[in-house]
Amino acid sequence: MRMGANVMPHNRSMPDATVIPVLSYPDVATAVLFLTRAFGFTERLRIGDHRAQLQFAGGAIVVAQGDFGGGGNSVMVRIANADAHCAHAERHGARIVQRPADMPYGERQYTATDPAGHVWTFSQTIADSDPSAWGGILLDQ
Repeated sequence: MRMGANVMPHNRSMPDATVIPVLSYPDVATAVLFLTRAFGFTERLRIGDHRAQLQFAGGAIVVAQGDFGGGGNSVMVRIANADAHCAHAERHGARIVQRPADMPYGERQYTATDPAGHVWTFSQTIADSDPSAWGGILLDQ
């Protein structure tokens, strides 16, 4: 099964990037301030005081409060079919932490770990979700 080269549907609740690092910080607001001022990121979406999406050119990162395992960081990858991808990953040795589930922000996601313990979330767009419908604040479009 070839997993790459997917064209993702648009969802206002997700960055357009395909691979999105999720970085853990103790204080999201302080991290966002630093990353925007020092490195030139643009804040795209704020989710309460615990999560934010930032973009830079064609790329994106998520800044989040919490520990995800794998050194406190994880990787999110946008895919075309979460159920098929999860089954394929599991057959090839991935440990599934959370089975595919629909999220209120228009994504169907599952989470797995690789043999080194790195945390991976795979996300399929199932709807174009307005962030204000689930508590997000879209800052940059």
